[in-house]
Amino acid sequence: MSLPDGTSSLKRLRNRYRLVVLNEDTFEEVVAFKLTRWSVYVALSVSFIVLVGLTIALVAFTPLKLYIPGYGEADKTKEMETLKLKSDSIEHLLILNQQYVGGIEKVLKGNIIPKDTTTLKLISTNNALVPKAIKKKKK
Repeated sequence: MSLPDGTSSLKRLRNRYRLVVLNEDTFEEVVAFKLTRWSVYVALSVSFIVLVGLTIALVAFTPLKLYIPGYGEADKTKEMETLKLKSDSIEHLLILNQQYVGGIEKVLKGNIIPKDTTTLKLISTNNALVPKAIKKKKK
């Protein structure tokens, strides 16, 4: 179904409409606007652009920008790096301390696996080092 000849898309944008605000009790006309679809579209577009611009200005020129990830002051960034290094070193010391306490706990409980204490003697033959185990003499 096609539209009549006089109602093309461009003509529909230019058609005039009247927006009237009435007082409900007295039916008195309070405000009347003569609008077109084009003027409504332009007004909404401009208000959207102004709203986006104000939001960007609010974030860019106030301390709200510090809440954006990766954005901050230079001295705060350096402070964060030093704090990160300190926390990493403390974490490393904690791991070493846990290993030390775990070793002492094994010793106190008697759960130690005896280490191989066989000593090796290196003998030089033809400019090559060959390991030879030294065995203890039995008495």
